[in-house]
Amino acid sequence: MKKLFSILMIMLLPFSVSGADDWEEGKHYEVISEKATAKPEVKEFFSFWCPACNSFEPTVKKIKEGLGEGVKFSKIQVNFMQTAGQDVQEDATKAMIIGRVLKKEEVLNAAIFNYIHKQRLTVTGLKDLRSIFIINGVEAEEFDKLAKSFSVKSLVNKNNREIDTYRKNLTGVPNFIVNGKYQAKFQRDMTPDQIVSLIVWLSEKKEKPKP
Repeated sequence: MKKLFSILMIMLLPFSVSGADDWEEGKHYEVISEKATAKPEVKEFFSFWCPACNSFEPTVKKIKEGLGEGVKFSKIQVNFMQTAGQDVQEDATKAMIIGRVLKKEEVLNAAIFNYIHKQRLTVTGLKDLRSIFIINGVEAEEFDKLAKSFSVKSLVNKNNREIDTYRKNLTGVPNFIVNGKYQAKFQRDMTPDQIVSLIVWLSEKKEKPKP
């Protein structure tokens, strides 16, 4: 039995350690800035209207679970999709921020994705998003108060500044910028676990000292 266990461990070892060693600049990630952020962070640029983003949500959950304790993860909702008007996309960003303030972001984001991709219903504006939130347990008065609040408006503006900062790198979504320096590139044959491994590795990547 011990011999069989040893053989299995030898067979599995190369696969468990090869991931980090196999990530190649230009193939699995691009360097988009000379300097990294002071603290490790992962930014996911996505859209509620993007089918790939919807399908990617289980992998995003694994990424968040795999990141180190000090790594900040942020979702940034883009406003340049062709499948919806910019005003409606801005309303969706506001709804996402409201969910974040309420500390119910994951549940409420899932509800918006479900409304668009599973129920195949059309979001026409903040009124529809308000209804989605109410169905999912948010008080109407609380939603209305936050929708008009300065704090939510400021966070929406911050979301949009992030889009402006990285717009030239955002040729599609989902898109991951890690530590402000690395942009992940996913190959078609990559498994969800490999994608998670890549993002986690990039978040832990140390800058080489300058000679």
